[in-house]
Amino acid sequence: MRKFLIFVIQIIPNPNFIFSIVIYFFLITTMNMVPCSSCNDLGHVKSSVPLISFLEKVQETALDTFGSVNFDPKLYIDMSLKFNLSKTEKEFDSLKRIKSGKVSVKDLSGFIKMYLNEAGSDLVYHEPTDFEYEPSGFLPKVDNLKVRKWALEIHSLWKNLSRKVDDKVIENPDLYTLLPLKYPMVIPGSRFREVYYWDSYWVIRGLLASKMYESAKSIVYNLISLVDEYGFVLNGARAYYSNRSQPPLLSSMVSEIYNRTNDLSFVKKSLPALLKEHKFWNSGAHKVKIQDSKGCIHSLSRYYAMWNKPRPESLTIDKESALKLLNDSDKQHFYRELASTAESGWDFSTRWMRNQSDLTTLATTSILPVDLNTYILKMELDIAFMAKTIGDSLIAEHFLEASEARRTAINSIFWNTEKEQWFDYWLSNNCEEVHQWEAQGENQISFASNFIPIWIELFNSDDSTVKKVVKSFRSSGLLCAAGIATTLSHSSEQWDFPNGWAPLQHVIVEGLARSSLKEARSMAEDIAIRWIRTNYETYKETGTMHEKYDVEACGKFGGGGEYVPQTGFGWSNGVVLAFLEEFGWPQDLEIGC
Repeated sequence: MRKFLIFVIQIIPNPNFIFSIVIYFFLITTMNMVPCSSCNDLGHVKSSVPLISFLEKVQETALDTFGSVNFDPKLYIDMSLKFNLSKTEKEFDSLKRIKSGKVSVKDLSGFIKMYLNEAGSDLVYHEPTDFEYEPSGFLPKVDNLKVRKWALEIHSLWKNLSRKVDDKVIENPDLYTLLPLKYPMVIPGSRFREVYYWDSYWVIRGLLASKMYESAKSIVYNLISLVDEYGFVLNGARAYYSNRSQPPLLSSMVSEIYNRTNDLSFVKKSLPALLKEHKFWNSGAHKVKIQDSKGCIHSLSRYYAMWNKPRPESLTIDKESALKLLNDSDKQHFYRELASTAESGWDFSTRWMRNQSDLTTLATTSILPVDLNTYILKMELDIAFMAKTIGDSLIAEHFLEASEARRTAINSIFWNTEKEQWFDYWLSNNCEEVHQWEAQGENQISFASNFIPIWIELFNSDDSTVKKVVKSFRSSGLLCAAGIATTLSHSSEQWDFPNGWAPLQHVIVEGLARSSLKEARSMAEDIAIRWIRTNYETYKETGTMHEKYDVEACGKFGGGGEYVPQTGFGWSNGVVLAFLEEFGWPQDLEIGC
């Protein structure tokens, strides 16, 4: 209380003191909350929405009718209604069923045409007002004319991927799974027709390289509106994503935009949402207390979706995956793990499985992930910086203390002094109030995520740490001909070998590049060149940018997973532009494989 009184005296001359007082009370009432540790409380599940339940029935019927060849369950859950739900459902239920219980192709096709709108029709094309075909100061370090021409083609893709919500969604939101966002957006592409959370960070990095600052801000304002409505940023802007988030990078988006624009009003508008999001990731089932080998208790975070049913966008796939499980309780647990893994962004990977050949052994909620806690540490540092920037010393001090505590936890729980990298930690029992760290809980398998902490200045500014990480990374086996492999596990999952993903390339490369060590900077540039070349070669062969790439050989796009490879593609475009902005491309350096 004494500290608070001093704070009040300090801010009274400040015209923003009321805002500061409100934020202070928000902090003291939420940041010190101790989450209930009972297993029942951890089982919170969001309620189903009638529209989604109906579209799930359409999805299952479509699979029965049209068959599994080229079947995408998301297509049907993204459709919208031409009439109210009651009328539409009545007509659907009256469809004639043949002896096997199926609806004929003719009848179902006729129903869909008559009563449902096509997936994607709820968004309309948007002409970005800040787009220029060749912006002033665009990629000044790129001297190679061939590379510059290609970079301008990627830059032009922002126009192709720009959308806004159709007015009819805002007028009749009950007919749509799309959320009625106010501002224009950039979508990833292909089947991903809506804005996605962590994709947006790398989209924004690309937009900033393209000097499209207003487009970048619009994306953030949309994500802030989701925090205002739900208390966190949803996985994506669909009603069926309201049961989970994605890796928390909103503060990083705000920070990057501020660094380019110096827009203080933008920071002030964003800060309350960042505080709410921090609470979401540090309370309830997401928060985990763990005691280290020296007896110190730390607070860390994990992925934990508010869902224990098949994911609506993948309902038919999830049900099939669960067939081998014999009772409802096991199925509900599996469904929660599926949704929690989707919250991680790594859906799916052997990283989360107890048995690498069995998807039903997913155990994401039992894992303290290195990358998630790195992103939250970045969030805490960003909030501290932004609070200081707008003159709020109390919030700045609070989050500096929080970041120091998390850095200590990351080093204490994740860092392995022998292997010289950070390892995920597996919890032995989800129901303990304070977990006890044990050596056998370390997952000492090479994942790209083991090296993500190097992205943070607290780590990449420490030359001793960087030297160890560079050595460990070089011997990890993850660095391949065309970039960084996600894992070394040869599975059919898309977040496993041989796939490489733009976000992981970027955070590791950027972290190494920010080090003062020449060896780290050289490694960063080498990886960036490999990644740029494989993106270029694949683009020239296919005419598109891809969601993921096969890093075993230059010029191959990735595969695996529960849907066909996607193109567009937001974060791949953004990372290529960010790399070219950082490293450039000299005239005499070949671009092809």
